[in-house]
Amino acid sequence: MLCHGGRVLVCFRAVAAYLRALNLSPNNAVVHGNLACVYYEQGLIDLAIDTYRRAIELQPNFPDAYCNLANALKEKGRVGEAEECYNTALRLSPTHADSLNNLANIKREQGYIEEATRLYLKALEVFPEFAAAHSNLASVLQQQGKLNEALMHYKEAIRIQPTFADAYSNMGNTLKEMQDIQGALQCYTRAIQINPAFADAHSNLASIHKDSGNIPEAIQSYRTALKLKPDFPDAYCNLAHCLQIVCDWTDYEARMKKLVSIVAEQLEKNRLPSVHPHHSMLYPLSHDFRKAIAARHANLCLEKIHVLHKPPYKYPKELNGRLRIGYVSSDFGNHPTSHLMQSIPGMHDRSHVEVFCYAISPDDGTTFRAKIAREAEHFIDLSQIPCNGKAADRIHADGIHILVNMNGYTKGARNEIFALRPAPVQVMWLGYPGTSGASFMDYLITDEVTCPVELASQYSEKLAFMPHTYFVGDHKQMFPHLKERLILSDKQGPKKEVPDNVAVINATDLSPIMETTNVNEIREVIRSEQGKSREISFKVAELPTTTPIETMIASGQHQTSVNGVVLQNGLATPQANNRAATGEEVPQSIVITTRQQYGLPDDAIVYCNFNQLYKIDPSTLQMWVHILKNVPNSVLWLLRFPAVGETNLQATAQSLGLGPNRILFSNVAAKEEHVRRGQLADVCLDTPLCNGHTTSMDVLWTGTPVVTLPGETLASRVAASQLATLGVPELIARTRQEYQDIAVRLGTDREYLKAIRAQVWSARTESPLFDCKKYAEGMEMLYERMWERHARGEKADHVHAIKKQIC
Repeated sequence: MLCHGGRVLVCFRAVAAYLRALNLSPNNAVVHGNLACVYYEQGLIDLAIDTYRRAIELQPNFPDAYCNLANALKEKGRVGEAEECYNTALRLSPTHADSLNNLANIKREQGYIEEATRLYLKALEVFPEFAAAHSNLASVLQQQGKLNEALMHYKEAIRIQPTFADAYSNMGNTLKEMQDIQGALQCYTRAIQINPAFADAHSNLASIHKDSGNIPEAIQSYRTALKLKPDFPDAYCNLAHCLQIVCDWTDYEARMKKLVSIVAEQLEKNRLPSVHPHHSMLYPLSHDFRKAIAARHANLCLEKIHVLHKPPYKYPKELNGRLRIGYVSSDFGNHPTSHLMQSIPGMHDRSHVEVFCYAISPDDGTTFRAKIAREAEHFIDLSQIPCNGKAADRIHADGIHILVNMNGYTKGARNEIFALRPAPVQVMWLGYPGTSGASFMDYLITDEVTCPVELASQYSEKLAFMPHTYFVGDHKQMFPHLKERLILSDKQGPKKEVPDNVAVINATDLSPIMETTNVNEIREVIRSEQGKSREISFKVAELPTTTPIETMIASGQHQTSVNGVVLQNGLATPQANNRAATGEEVPQSIVITTRQQYGLPDDAIVYCNFNQLYKIDPSTLQMWVHILKNVPNSVLWLLRFPAVGETNLQATAQSLGLGPNRILFSNVAAKEEHVRRGQLADVCLDTPLCNGHTTSMDVLWTGTPVVTLPGETLASRVAASQLATLGVPELIARTRQEYQDIAVRLGTDREYLKAIRAQVWSARTESPLFDCKKYAEGMEMLYERMWERHARGEKADHVHAIKKQIC
């Protein structure tokens, strides 16, 4: 019996039987062919090749032998010879289904997707019950974004062969891409039940756990995959990322060294790297490696659109009216990107620009989505057009001059739309902190602090420099109740200096509490290092007693009454499903926020960092521990982001000699509370590896200074740009030692801390940092420069937002 594609298992005893048969009939081609199959199954590939060739010598018109010889040659990496053998088999037998399927596999690997598709379809025409061909065709369809068709063929493969583990695993990948997480989970689980040693299925299962936030389960599944298949770069690099998320730094240096070597080998062999572009900033990779990783992903997009055979779009050379700007994002909704930029579409000058917002995700029902849809001149839901070609057609039909990519390589991106180039100028902005590596993206909107021109070689795009920071924050519109504050004081308490961040009252209208309470304005003159005097002031509400407030907090009550005025417990209300909690609506109540609510000491220096824990690396924690050791009565306030990282960080800090109760953790909170509680910290310590971007804006809006140490990547320089725009460059360190010195001084020099906090507090509303209107004007100047170059027929080049001089 012949062995087709390895589907017939032959036991080792068959070798002896076939050899005996050959003793009796040495020129029996079929027996030689079957013996070669046994050798192939045993991994004796060279011996199998020789035996297949002997079968062909004896019977030249033997398509099965040619097909199986091709399989063996391909196994040895001799792809050209394998392709020739498959073609020979098909010349002898044009309906040879295995050869059609296997040749299609080669064509797919070579990037000839259409030819591969044709061959798979031909194989299924010849043999409709060919499970492997259904599965292979499905994978090609999935690659092309034809997910429903892919799903149909995976189901057919499984119907024909119910124990087809590969088909289950690959169908899980399709369902995952379709956001059917439960369905994907079931497919991966079934694949593992069928074949417990299926490493790829374990790795795919891990990815579902990872994306769902079940990091311990993901780590376990990745480790299982690596036990089964030690040389598994994808599983290794994804495991490394999971360990980074939970701050498990066991063998960190060795892990980073191996990860870099994996990426280097993959790039050298022109393979898709196992490190995702968005994760590359977390690892000690060279700038060239990071750009190359992004470029490989950009090339994937080009490969996907190649099969569409769409002719290049033609663009008008003249403006003929206003400049048409198209913003494309999957994050128009309850997402940090919308929290930052939701007012920009409505703040553009309609006399100069016409704004189109293209949503590539469904409506999430939030007011963030509704605000953008309402204030943008045009809002188009492209999630209703899943075909990238048709989506690009729609954008081109709208006559967009400048198309803005707000996703990069983040979740929900559809970079294939940009690869089709529906607009003459295409720009990266805000959502992704790095280069696209794409030939189809012309500009990256940034600023001269975030991306100094001497570091421009990191980016495939030309740099478009905003006049101030490229980062934007809508805090002035989202959180107007945090513009002002009252400091709470107990009249019966000991007479001492009243700190401005132990108990704070916020509201859009503070007059009810001010009219019924004794409010004192405390003024101080602080002298700077340059000898300049600065007056600082804040208002203190002196209550007869704070006992009712303390009781409310201790008991978890939602509110209490002070002099007939209702104060809401900022920890307990508003509830998470309340639109005020998410930042969609401005809280109308008077809210009190205290250190007591979060277990923070009233008399301590509180350093904070509210980033996800993956942004912390061993050297950052070492600096933080040094700071805490050198600032008596200080604590570091972090988030359980995720919760499983807390134990690892505490253990590492203890191993560095830090005593107990010096690092305190809080749960992740809804957006409004998350921002508001930043008032309680004295200083935010930034993560140098990857800065707080949105989180730095959040704490700065509450008046809390940020200390940062910029590196060379975009992601490591954003906070420096924010601080420079705010007017506090003294918080930007140049070295690790200077970072530590600045933080220690702020924790030990009370006058200096008060002066910096006062400077940050006043600069929030005076500087351009939170001025969305001025930001929109800067963007428009950049868009004009970009279009002018295009209109003159010039290639993209670095541009600056400079107003034209009117003569």
